[in-house]
Amino acid sequence: MMHLAKLHATGNDFLVTTDELDAALAVVLCDRHRGIGADGVITLGPGRDGADAIMTLRNADGALAEMSGNGARCVAWVAVEAGLGSDTDLVVDTGSGRRTIALERDAQGALASATVDMGAVTFEPKDIPLDAPSAFDLEVGYHGATFTGDAVGVGNPHLVLPVDDPAAVKVASFGPRFEVDERFPERTNVEFVGVEGRDRLTMRVWERGVGETLSCGTGACAAAAAAHRRGLVDTDVTVVVRGGELTVGLGETVRLGGPVTHVFDVDVDPERLTS
Repeated sequence: MMHLAKLHATGNDFLVTTDELDAALAVVLCDRHRGIGADGVITLGPGRDGADAIMTLRNADGALAEMSGNGARCVAWVAVEAGLGSDTDLVVDTGSGRRTIALERDAQGALASATVDMGAVTFEPKDIPLDAPSAFDLEVGYHGATFTGDAVGVGNPHLVLPVDDPAAVKVASFGPRFEVDERFPERTNVEFVGVEGRDRLTMRVWERGVGETLSCGTGACAAAAAAHRRGLVDTDVTVVVRGGELTVGLGETVRLGGPVTHVFDVDVDPERLTS
């Protein structure tokens, strides 16, 4: 039997387990009709060389992903329950490097919210990665609609597209086309972002290998960084997503904060799911 915890961070939901799993099993587990349902599955492993734990993320399509800010915050809940980390911090190794997570507990000592130091944002094409001379003012289009935005690296690739009203964008039509833009050799996440004020953005997101999700932590960081570079927002930004609100603090590194909710624990027989 495989034990999994289901959690969500502003609607971005993950299954967390201590068991290893392959791409095929990840796809079945994430299937919302034939499995449990999630945007991704994270394996939480023992840390080493100063880390409290290591997280390995597979998206809903089974592909390995470098990092998820919301996923890291969900991992923090499971790690706290397992007695990992200190009272205030958890150090986690990810596919894009080591991350420190600040923990906020409720009156019973359970994790209520978590803030992840996401590392430095990059606009360097080779580090995103992006096959283009510049990360800025990239044009994409489909069915007569054209968008211009910026590529951003937050440990994984993003394409941030400013729009007047994210709610009016046909994300399900544009997202899958822009995800596979040939300039992004590892595909890309796509954010459609509106500016509500100096400290507030609205965002809808198409996640690479998943589809449209209610929230994306790295996407919120990318959106805030791109908007700040254009002079549209300050360094502390609330990003409103379909699943709630995330906080982003911009500096030498980017900090992502927000609530974490434990949904349930479940034991499943992988052979029954995949047979």
